[in-house]
Amino acid sequence: MRRRDFLIGAGAAGWPLAVRGQPARRVRHIAVLLGIAANDREAETRLKAFQQGLADLGWIEGGNVKIDYRFGTADADRIRTYASEIVALGPDVILANTTLVVAALKEATQTIPIVFAMVNDPVGQGFISNLQRPGGNITGFTFIDFEIIGKWLDLLGELSPPVTKVGLVFGAATSPYYHSYVRAFEAEKDKRAVTIMEVRDEMEIDSKLAALAGSGSGLIAPADAFNVVHRKAIIAAAARHAVPAIYTYRAFVMEGGLMAYGPDTVDIFRRSAAYVDRILRGANPGDLPAQAPNKFEFAVNLKTAKALGLTMPPSLVARADEVIE
Repeated sequence: MRRRDFLIGAGAAGWPLAVRGQPARRVRHIAVLLGIAANDREAETRLKAFQQGLADLGWIEGGNVKIDYRFGTADADRIRTYASEIVALGPDVILANTTLVVAALKEATQTIPIVFAMVNDPVGQGFISNLQRPGGNITGFTFIDFEIIGKWLDLLGELSPPVTKVGLVFGAATSPYYHSYVRAFEAEKDKRAVTIMEVRDEMEIDSKLAALAGSGSGLIAPADAFNVVHRKAIIAAAARHAVPAIYTYRAFVMEGGLMAYGPDTVDIFRRSAAYVDRILRGANPGDLPAQAPNKFEFAVNLKTAKALGLTMPPSLVARADEVIE
């Protein structure tokens, strides 16, 4: 017996009785395209949550559902190529993550249902007509809005010494919407200006942070596929130039970043499985309202704070969901 056959047979023994006892029916087909790398811990965490969400709803990979995966690694050309590949496979539904991915898929198909997970401003970017009734073949789960910039600034301002001026770094090709986010924020919070720092490669990350460094300076590295793929370079440059930084994802703090605050990515990917399930059972994606995050997480790294010569007040540490000491 081939090892693959044995593994599939052994796995089937653990499937729910309801699945094993059903008469043979067509295996459903899901395609997944993420904007980050396949070997990234973030990708593994997100996919595990999605797969668990499907399993909880009776969809067993290798059983009654087949899943094809592609990973864009924040590369626009690769993402467009994979989007075309996925559409050619003719899946029943596609799970899409990041702006570039959804944009490429929207161009490639107007008929295959698409569920996006963690996409910012889908209405402003033209992916859906409105949040309550998206219309077309696309719906899903949003990630952040411009108001979170104020939260990031507030948290940096609680440090001692406080951060008083901030640069916001993101990939020039992966997150163009941050221009409108910063404009919207400054229109409401004009006393706390944010400097936009578009970057294209890791060398530019270092040069931009070197220019930003100085008394009272800080960094915001928001949700962006470029920032995820190049997070080691961003974290290292922030340490090298002594720039206090706040990130969106807890993974950055686990790898040496100072602070992170943002929506719970695991929760979003688990919830996205419910929309995939509904579409597989006949729902029209255009009738499913786009949903916002409902869980957020805050993490701090006291070791990094000490290395930067910063003090985190007890009140700040007490609010953290995770503290690295």
